[in-house]
Amino acid sequence: MMQPFLAHPFDSDRLHEECGVFGVIGVTDAANFVALGLHALQHRGQEAGGIVAHDAEQGFNSAHRFGYVRDNFTKQSLMETLPGSLAIGHVRYSTAGTKAATAIRDVQPFFGEFAMGGCAIAHNGNITNAMALRRELIERGSIFQSSSDSECIIHLMARSIQRNIPERMKDALRRVEGAFSVIAMTRTKLIGVRDPLGVRPLVLGRIGDDGFVLASETCALDIIGAEFIREIEPGEMVVISKGEVESSRPFGPSTGRFCIFEHVYFSRPDSIIGGRSVYETRRQIGVELAREAPVEADLVCPVPDSGTPAAIGYAHESGIPYGMGIIRNQYMGRTFIEPTEQIRNMGVRLKLNVNRALVAGKRVVLVDDSVVRGTTSRKIKDMILDAGAAEVHFRIASPPTAWPCFYGVDTPDRDKLLAAQMSEEEMREWIGVDSLAFVSLDGLYRAVGEAKGRNKSCPQYCDACFSGEYPVAPFDQLERGFRMKSDLPPSPVTGHAAE
Repeated sequence: MMQPFLAHPFDSDRLHEECGVFGVIGVTDAANFVALGLHALQHRGQEAGGIVAHDAEQGFNSAHRFGYVRDNFTKQSLMETLPGSLAIGHVRYSTAGTKAATAIRDVQPFFGEFAMGGCAIAHNGNITNAMALRRELIERGSIFQSSSDSECIIHLMARSIQRNIPERMKDALRRVEGAFSVIAMTRTKLIGVRDPLGVRPLVLGRIGDDGFVLASETCALDIIGAEFIREIEPGEMVVISKGEVESSRPFGPSTGRFCIFEHVYFSRPDSIIGGRSVYETRRQIGVELAREAPVEADLVCPVPDSGTPAAIGYAHESGIPYGMGIIRNQYMGRTFIEPTEQIRNMGVRLKLNVNRALVAGKRVVLVDDSVVRGTTSRKIKDMILDAGAAEVHFRIASPPTAWPCFYGVDTPDRDKLLAAQMSEEEMREWIGVDSLAFVSLDGLYRAVGEAKGRNKSCPQYCDACFSGEYPVAPFDQLERGFRMKSDLPPSPVTGHAAE
């Protein structure tokens, strides 16, 4: 077994979505609607946000800021600089992990001025051949302003010979590999596109008589009172103008491979995905867990807040009482006080506290959404035992996360993923709990509505972070030396390709 690795105690020990997108057309003061939509999508990116709006008299105006939407885009003085009936916005989570490593020029939406007018774009996902595209574009004279892979789209559009912006966007996106849900705007049009596999989400809504909305999740429609119409389909482009929606298929026929982790963790529980409540799916994961990994215990507790629906499902199916054994401090921000040695030793206690009166003397089942590095799991276990629990059993509402995501999620390198370095039993010993169990991949698929489980020959979802089977080869990462599952030597534990 490899030696345990160390992580900064203030690491969230969670996978992070890199961004959320929102756009609206056909309403007065569209930027205000975008600000509300971005606020509802704040869970998808908390590093920075931006809005671009268009007004017939003032043209394009933009604002890009670090920090939360509520701290920037609720100020009247700022919002008055973004007039118009058409606007798009973006919230970002920096893969670098710190504001200091992010320049304001990296914050989307990006803007380009073409012969036929301006265009702004906001991108959720990750372009897996961005390095190769960037090299090619720079060699041909392109000058990049940011370090973002998304800027490649603007430069590819600039080199297209098509005569209108939607057609130039089609040209550009045909060169792009990986995952992308893109929202764009011209002077008169709102555009939405999903990649052929539909890895990242994008939905369409209606507001008022002639207004339309594009958003990463349905919860962002709810906040502005918009009516959900449908999801943008994998490989589909919609162009919205004058109260009409035109649909096309620039990439030809495609079969979707939506990110299954959106169901597990990324999306808000009050969103709807594929006609299914995210909350209900997570509750059903808990039901599957209880069937697959029962245990004799006195109390089922969620690790708040992401483990709550699964814990409710586990408790209901197992018959073990549910209780809030861990209380989350809702006011713990990203920067609280300078992390001195003493504060670092407090670890997750700044965010979570144990309900001692509830857990003392109990055999406790802790339900969490995932184990990434495992550092937080160890600290939570210690807190529960310190509060007097008799036993601690972990149940995880996802399969072991053993592979990094290259499609728009901030994932640690593979050697920092606990499940990539240890067997399940080694993980149990390292975390120090009485038992540890993950929902199976088939169980997860059943919970999202696939009654027969995972189709091994043609998986219904992208589950690369669990299976190591990438639907699109991560070209840039392979160039950097990343080894695919099929390239690894057999595992000494299983005899099969290393997990």
